[in-house]
Amino acid sequence: MTGEHGLTTQAEAHASITHHKQWPIAFLLAFGVLVNFFDRINLSVSREALNVSFGISLVGFGYLSSAYSWTYALMQMPSGVLLDRFGIQRVERISILLWSVACFGAALAPGIGWFVAARLLLGVSEAPTFPANAKAIGSWFASRERSLAMAITDSAAKFSTAIGVPILGLLLLHFGWRWSFAATGFASVLYFLLFYDVYRDPPAAMESAPEDSASVGTSDSPIGESARKVPLAYLLRQPKVYGLALGWGAYNYTFFLLLNWLPSYLSLSLHADLLHSVLYTSVPWLLAGLSDVLIGGVLVDALIQRGWNANRVRQSVMVGGMAMGLAILGTARATNAWSALICISIALAGLAAMAPVAWTVPSLISPGNAVGGISGIANFSGQLAAISAPIITGYIVSATHSFKPAFAVSTAVLLLGIAGYTVLLGRIERIPEPEAKN
Repeated sequence: MTGEHGLTTQAEAHASITHHKQWPIAFLLAFGVLVNFFDRINLSVSREALNVSFGISLVGFGYLSSAYSWTYALMQMPSGVLLDRFGIQRVERISILLWSVACFGAALAPGIGWFVAARLLLGVSEAPTFPANAKAIGSWFASRERSLAMAITDSAAKFSTAIGVPILGLLLLHFGWRWSFAATGFASVLYFLLFYDVYRDPPAAMESAPEDSASVGTSDSPIGESARKVPLAYLLRQPKVYGLALGWGAYNYTFFLLLNWLPSYLSLSLHADLLHSVLYTSVPWLLAGLSDVLIGGVLVDALIQRGWNANRVRQSVMVGGMAMGLAILGTARATNAWSALICISIALAGLAAMAPVAWTVPSLISPGNAVGGISGIANFSGQLAAISAPIITGYIVSATHSFKPAFAVSTAVLLLGIAGYTVLLGRIERIPEPEAKN
């Protein structure tokens, strides 16, 4: 039989699949992000040790910090296209295997050239991670559950920094920087084995099944692989895509400034030793992780499920979180580590709250099967900011011997991001599909 009974049976099958599979997949992807950011923060913890080994100046460290982001950025849009064409399962298996090789390559580097090459390979191999996560969450979760699912994966980036900086710092202090990079290599291999065993692309029955009869054709259904393909050129003509990209770039600028330079800021400006700087660094990142899950995930989904206007909830958290990020300017008046950490904690908590909501937007505005493409465009913008932030900060600190101007630049960039979300992105709704050619 077809009709209502058939639709109900299909929805029940969909619910059964998602109940048993979706949340383990969310936590699996979160573990991948945790490992992914161990790889990234290793460099910020190792600045002084690498200076001893390779003689790297502050400006040189800025360029070295951005090396990863150069190839990461270049691979964003290609990654999105590959994900939409070949699926998450195949692309991510190859990606994780390559980034494991890159971690061991850095640990074994005999000179700065080899080390830079390892960072470039790491950027290429980790490029699909967040577009893949956005696509996976969009495929496995209905829109009313995506904020929490995305918060679980995104918060791992903050918790990774909170626990990774002290762990990697202690490894560095006791065994040297090579062993801290080797440790991330072993963690990457573990993730590869788990991903290979656990993750599967959504089955065809789930791809086409709506949550209920009222949700057919709406953004409340998971995004299936069977949806219509959309050309990248069409996405690049959409204001909403540019608004999302501008906001993500602004977020990433401040995020990567702090990711790469916070331990150095605490040691150079506030005279904390290495041990205390890595311990202090974990405080704002721990609070950011909690904000990510509790506000960007639990609160947002709870309000939407209780009938609040989904667009207003998401926009309020995204714009409000970005506005909280402006607290970073308060570090200009900080006279000790704790006063600086209060300002940085407020800024990171706000940015962390909006991040998982922003990552659900590609699946909510995607016309057809273009989640990977939109995510790739947004993350490409984010990685341009990730490249710029450490380099610009290195030049500023080297020239002025102060981080205050660097934090002022970050504030200006955040204001641009707020404009992107409010003016260009606007209402979070589906972009119309391109007209079919005769």
